[in-house]
Amino acid sequence: MVAATPTVSTAELASIARTLRSHVVKMIAAANSGHPGGSLSAIEIITALYFGRVLRHDPKNPAWPDRDRFILSKGHGVPALYAALAESGYFPVSELMSLRQVNSRMQGHPVQGVTPGIEASTGSLGQGLSVGVGHALAARLDGKAFRTYVLLGDGECQEGQVWEAAMSAGNYELGSLTAIVDSNRYQLDGPVEDINSLVPLDAKFESFGWRVIDVDGHDVGAVRVALHQARESHDVPVCIIAHTTKGKGVTFMENNNEFHGKSPSSDQLQVALSQLAE
Repeated sequence: MVAATPTVSTAELASIARTLRSHVVKMIAAANSGHPGGSLSAIEIITALYFGRVLRHDPKNPAWPDRDRFILSKGHGVPALYAALAESGYFPVSELMSLRQVNSRMQGHPVQGVTPGIEASTGSLGQGLSVGVGHALAARLDGKAFRTYVLLGDGECQEGQVWEAAMSAGNYELGSLTAIVDSNRYQLDGPVEDINSLVPLDAKFESFGWRVIDVDGHDVGAVRVALHQARESHDVPVCIIAHTTKGKGVTFMENNNEFHGKSPSSDQLQVALSQLAE
C-alpha cells in the first residue's frame, strides 16, 4: 500500500528529495507564481512520510478507508506535496506543470475533492491541526487504526486556533495524532522570532500533554526515525519539531525571505536546477 520499497535506504530517500525539489522549482517557475521557500523547507518531511514507509496509503485507491491521513496545514507549501503525490502515482508527473492554471487540479493551495490524495482544503493558516484532531477522534469513534499527520509552519503556530487544537488533542489523549512543525524560522513578514516568538515551542506542546521530538528537518533518515517513533505512540499525541532552512537546496533562496512567495526567473531556474543536480 505504500510507495516505497521495504528496503528503501536513506540515500534513496535523499535522491527522491532532490527530485521533489526539482519539481517544485520547475512548477513554480512555469506558473510564475507560488511559494518556493516554504515548499523547499518541507521536502525531507514529506519525502520521509510518503517514501519512508511511514504513511499507509494507496495511490490507486485514494479513498481507502483505512489509509493514514496527511493534512498540509501550511497550504502554501503544496507544491512539495503535489510533487510527492505525483511521484507516488496519484496522477501523472506531467500534470505538475499546470500549477495555478485555470481549471487545473494543481491549485495554489490544496483543494479537497479536486486533487487525488488531498485530505483537506487549507491555506487559511491555523486550521489544519483542528482538522487533524477531528480525524483522530473519528478514528477512535469508528474503531479504525489509521493515523493522522499534520504539517504546520512555525509562523502558523502564532494562530490561536492551533493551541485550542493542541489542548483538545492532549485532553483526549489522541495518540494517533502526530503534528510536525516545519520550523524554518521565517514567515511572510520576516523572522518568526522578531514578529511573535514561539520560544519555548517544545514546552508549549508538552504543557498540553504532547510528547515532543526535536529533529534536523533536512536529515531525511533522522526525520524517518522520528516519524516511526511517533507512530509507536498510542497514549498521547506527538509533536515533531523539524528544524529546517527556508528555501533549502537552492543557495540564493536559502534564508532569503524574498522567496517566500516569489517565483524564480528563467535564469534563476537554471541555476537552481544545476544546484539540485549536484
